Amino acid sequence: MHVLVCDPISPRGIAYFQARPEFRVTVLSKRLSEAELLPLLADVEAMVVRSETKVTRKVMEAAPKLRVVGRAGVGVDNVDVEAATQRGVVVMNTPAGNTITTAELTFFMLGALARKIPGAHATMAAGKWDRKAFQGTEVHGKTLGVLGMGRIGSEVAKRALAFGMRVVAYDPFLTEARAKHLGVELATDSDVLYREADFITVHMPVTAETRGMINAESIARMKPGVRIVNCARGEIVNEADLAAALESGRVAGAALDVFAAEPLAADHKFRTLPNVVLTPHLGASTEEAQEKCGLEVAEIITGFLLTGEVRNAVNLPGVDAKAFEILQPYVALGEKIGRLLCQMGPSGVDRIYVTFGGKAKDLPATDPVTRAVLKGFLSSAGPQDVNTINVRSIASNLGISVEEKRSDEPVTFNEWLHVQLFAGETKVGSAGGTFFGSPNNPRIVRLFSTPVEIPTSGILLLLNHQDRPGMIGKLGSILADHNVNIASMSLGREAAGGQALTVLLLDSQPPKACLDQLAADRAIYNVRVVTL
Repeated sequence: MHVLVCDPISPRGIAYFQARPEFRVTVLSKRLSEAELLPLLADVEAMVVRSETKVTRKVMEAAPKLRVVGRAGVGVDNVDVEAATQRGVVVMNTPAGNTITTAELTFFMLGALARKIPGAHATMAAGKWDRKAFQGTEVHGKTLGVLGMGRIGSEVAKRALAFGMRVVAYDPFLTEARAKHLGVELATDSDVLYREADFITVHMPVTAETRGMINAESIARMKPGVRIVNCARGEIVNEADLAAALESGRVAGAALDVFAAEPLAADHKFRTLPNVVLTPHLGASTEEAQEKCGLEVAEIITGFLLTGEVRNAVNLPGVDAKAFEILQPYVALGEKIGRLLCQMGPSGVDRIYVTFGGKAKDLPATDPVTRAVLKGFLSSAGPQDVNTINVRSIASNLGISVEEKRSDEPVTFNEWLHVQLFAGETKVGSAGGTFFGSPNNPRIVRLFSTPVEIPTSGILLLLNHQDRPGMIGKLGSILADHNVNIASMSLGREAAGGQALTVLLLDSQPPKACLDQLAADRAIYNVRVVTL
């Protein structure tokens, strides 16, 4: 498997890749433009980037074997995540590696801003001694407003509390219990934080809601003389509005490590303002962070390529190695059930309902199994290559909704995975599976509510027929006439003398003439061949 390291990572990370005999590792010596990168991607299965290399849709189209993009860092702004999802490429990052480093920089920037350290140093370096010009403010007893209480925001809050600051936090996903545990006050909305904070630090991702959220309107709602720190993403700040507020004194100062366009233009207004502290995107620039991120990105990519383990994926729920081992038999069974139902030919399916019963309701995760069901069901009908990453997106584009349920209802089997297909309010297909004895022995045991026992691999002949004497013999004779051998058989019926369902495992594909002969018999109907 070809691993392409596009941007510099720590030597330990590269060595981790190179120690695996399954990998062929290419390390680029310099950043390449998109045009220079494209010819190198034909057989690449994994790309490692930092913030320099842009993984665009065009780049992914040039890499037909690409399975994973690993970002040595937190932000994935340089990766087209939507295109990756559509193409079935997992995008992973390393959020833990930069956490402490960025939190420390944030607090150091806050301190430098409060005590005007950069300006004081500049005058000292110029041979001056001007104490009066650099009177600062204490942080002790002041209120810090933290916008975003993820890993970094939480670490910043800890440091602020240690310096005697009051911390008010706003995060749509922060619970009251979690806030109490962290020792911070939970703001019900951003306006509460704006009114009370002496310092504001931003730790949110760039989204439609957060882009430009620090602007003239929000600044007008802040406490006069507020100081703003941004070590997250430059796009969160409207730079023109902030510059105007800094000039007017509405904002007393700003400490900025990130900018909407990088590198910062030589003539940018921020460079001329005395109440601004600027650094060139140093959030992750420590030896420790680079070591952690480089090694972590190598570990998560290796785990995914070799075992299927998913960690820190931004477009796929994470599953650790232990959970993946538990889920794997259900994933395999789910895909087979989906594939079976697809080949049964239901039409107009707009809803798929997946039920986990018995011991299956206690699985560590259900999403990977549901994705496997969808992959099997859409593999023959989907408009493009289908895999577990893009399958939910494809289903949505086809107008198919997906529902999951962990059921406490009594079931006949210890493990129970049941899939139902609906067209409107009409159920047009269903199948259920379990394991006989061990996870290595899966069986499909319900088909359209009829009890059966179907293996999950091979060529299956399914047909309905009247339940009357001699029918099984007739089926055997017709297949024998066409030199088709039966490996095993399962028969289920609703009631004696009614309709029966027979499933035959065959050693070979029955010829068309055989299927035509079966279908021509008035007592036999719904003749279908399924390959699992």
